[in-house]
Amino acid sequence: MKRADPEMIDTDNPELTEDDFARARPATEVLPELFGQAVADEFLKPRGRPRLANPKVHINIRIDADVLAHWKSTGRGWQTRMAAALKRTMPR
Repeated sequence: MKRADPEMIDTDNPELTEDDFARARPATEVLPELFGQAVADEFLKPRGRPRLANPKVHINIRIDADVLAHWKSTGRGWQTRMAAALKRTMPR
């Protein structure tokens, strides 16, 4: 075993021994108010927006500049309106 450098020994925070690990208990047992099941459940909740049943698909498309300028000039939501117009022209 390698001998410890006396200058590197931290007496305020000694290295854990096998006995220390054998006596260790889970944080949920030691501090249930911080790591209890209710807290664990909070961390297990899905994050972000819920998944859509019919998500949009990202594509790249080349269209004439004047067509794009027209749709953009209609303001916010122009992409949704453009998609709705395309949907109306779909064969049934």
